[in-house]
Order: sequence, then structure tokens, then C-alpha cells
Amino acid sequence: MSLHLRCLYTQSLALVVTLLLFTATSGDGDGDAVENITAVLGHSVTFRCPSKHSTSVEGLYIQRVKNDKEEDFINGFYIGRVLNVLPEYRDRTKVNVTELSMEMRNISVSDEGLYKCVVFINNKAEISKILLKVTAEYSVPTITKDCNKPGDGGAGKSCQLSCSAVGGYPQSTVRWTGLNQSLTNVIYNRSSADNESKTWTINQTIVHNCNQPTNISCAVGGSVSHTITICETESFPFVVIVAIAVVLVFVLLLVFVVVMKCCFRGPQRGTQEHTHTYTHTELSGDTKLHELLVTLQIFIKNLNVFCISLFHR
Repeated sequence: MSLHLRCLYTQSLALVVTLLLFTATSGDGDGDAVENITAVLGHSVTFRCPSKHSTSVEGLYIQRVKNDKEEDFINGFYIGRVLNVLPEYRDRTKVNVTELSMEMRNISVSDEGLYKCVVFINNKAEISKILLKVTAEYSVPTITKDCNKPGDGGAGKSCQLSCSAVGGYPQSTVRWTGLNQSLTNVIYNRSSADNESKTWTINQTIVHNCNQPTNISCAVGGSVSHTITICETESFPFVVIVAIAVVLVFVLLLVFVVVMKCCFRGPQRGTQEHTHTYTHTELSGDTKLHELLVTLQIFIKNLNVFCISLFHR
């Protein structure tokens, strides 16, 4: 074997031994155990790195794991060294040396992922993993209804219902409460993420075939809409009620006119001496009756105009 090949073999063997020693001294923290923590979008979260020793540590590295291989240094410390922190983390991360923790502020969706804590004690590295999950509450869902009547293009009454919510994370779905799923058909379902904030907008529209009055609501994530009532039974139309009232008023006025006419005529007189007085009384009664009829005609005309305008609303 040539001298050059021997050198390469020796260097390779030394590298393998070094990696084995580092793995052996890194402790059990680099196993499969992962601590899960949750942060709210725009708020703060604290990464706490566990240590099995009570002695003071030499250093702490918190790293971001990308693509299961690449690691970005987020923040930390090492005694006697100055560590360079990336600009995107410099102003929103703070390390607590005593508690072996790091606070990260103004959490965004892009911060979600796997992190690694490396604690250095007596030239040994204790490694633990932390999985950060980000959540954002959806807005209160907007729920709308558009119900048709029996015979309006279909055999029975149905309602088109829509539910939408914005600004949430992670992606969620619409959940309906109070509906019979066998009578429901989804006609539109769309979810879209904002390019900048990565938060989601959820929309869904369904058609529900009515069988009885129902109180319903919809939910997206942990947000719930207000309750609405669909498939109500048809109440007696207001227009019909008004028309009946108008007819009753007309009948009452007609009865009133007949009664007044009989009262104004008075009893028939048979003697000649009362002829002049009777004629005067009859003429006076006819004049008042005529005025009453004119007033009644005006009133009926106004009622007709009112009814026509009411039916054309």
C-alpha cells in the first residue's frame, strides 16, 4: 500500500472514531423523544432546554432543523465565545442563561418546525428536540341563508347555506351543527392561504332540503357562528291579513251608511199640515247622506290605492 493511500485510510479512520465518540458522549437526548410546544400567531413562546446535571453549563445552542439535515443557529451562548445571531432572530429572541431557555417573540407561521437544544456540560453535548406548532384563531364565521318556497323551481322547499371564516391557522374545515347530513349536499368548498401571513380563508356553500324548522350554526377551527333558523313554516301572509281588514272596514262602513240613511228618512207623515216640515227634513237628510257618500267614496278610493301599493311591494 502506498504512503498516500495509508494517509487517506488513517484520516478516514480518525474521522469515524471522532463521530462515534461524539455520538457516545451526546447522551440520550438525541433520540426520538420530541417535546411539543404550541405558540399563538403574533405572540411569544419559550423554548426550555432540559439538563440532567445540576452543575453549571458551558454553553447552549438552539438550532432550527430544516429538511431533516440542515441546521440554522438561532441563538444561545458559550462561555468565552461571541456567537453570531442571524438578523431575523437577533431582535426577537432572548436567551435566559440561568433557566437554559430562549424566548421567541412575534411568532409567525414560518417559525413552525423542529428545533434542537444542545447543552454543553463538561465538554459533552446533551441534545433534545422541540417541535413548535403555530396556531391562529379564525374569525367568527359568517353564516347566510337563501331559502326558496315550494314550487320555485323545485319539488320542495330548500335552503342554500354559506359559511366563511378568515385569518386562521392551520388549515381547517367547516363543521355544521343541527343539520341532517342525509339532506345536505355540498356545492362549493374552497380553502386559500394568504401569501404573506400564510393564514387560511375557508368557504363552504351547501344546499339543505327542508323537512322541519331547524336551528343551525357553523364552526371553523375553534370559532362558532351565531345561530340562525331555517325551513320555517309559512305564516299567514301579511298582505292577506291587510286585505281582510280592508274588506271588513268596507262592510262596516256600508252597514253604517244604510243605518244612517234609515235614520235620516224618519217616519212617513199622512196629514197635509205636516207636508212642508217633512219635505224640509227629507231634503236635509238627503244632503247629509250625499256628503257622507262622497266622503265614503274618497275613503274607498284611498283604500284601493293603499292596497294596490301593498300588493306590489
